[in-house]
Amino acid sequence: MTAPRRASAPDGGRPVRADALRNRARVLEAAEAVFAEHGTTASTEQVARRAGLGVGTVFRHFPTKEALLEAVFVARLGRLAAEADALMSAEDPGAAFFGFFTRVVDHAATKNALSAALAEAGVDVRETTAGTGRELRRALGALLGRAQEAGTVRADVGLPEILTLLVGASQAAEHVGGDAEVRARALAVVFDGLRATPPAAGGH
Repeated sequence: MTAPRRASAPDGGRPVRADALRNRARVLEAAEAVFAEHGTTASTEQVARRAGLGVGTVFRHFPTKEALLEAVFVARLGRLAAEADALMSAEDPGAAFFGFFTRVVDHAATKNALSAALAEAGVDVRETTAGTGRELRRALGALLGRAQEAGTVRADVGLPEILTLLVGASQAAEHVGGDAEVRARALAVVFDGLRATPPAAGGH
């Protein structure tokens, strides 16, 4: 019988079996769905049922619920950074930037709930997400730069202003809850303020 294929461990340590990596990915996917639907108070047992795995398998990969929450949070940030990188080849830099901004705001409630749960558990969220946070800021800055070069976003705003607006828009989105129409109108106001003003007709 052929031995199970092994892959390199993420931390460079002992090789990890491919089926173990698949199970870990299934747990993370299930955990993200469960926490999004039921909040961060959802149990590890609920995650195991969603993943179709035994709870012991979940604990082998994530010994505590805090470890699972942390992994979900970091994976979410990493995925957003990868999505921003993928948008660098978009034909319309402005649409790519504003679309990504909207996506971040739409996912703010779950992100903030994860962050709050980790902080309550005594986890240093800033330190935990330092690496993926840098990658996300770098990718967002690149999207902003492309949009400004294309003349879509005003040139006098930088990444610090964009991050501040993202935080504010995310908090506003949480405030209005499920009212998608109000959230969309509020974002439209923010975007109007970010768009480059077209030159006046006949101007120089």
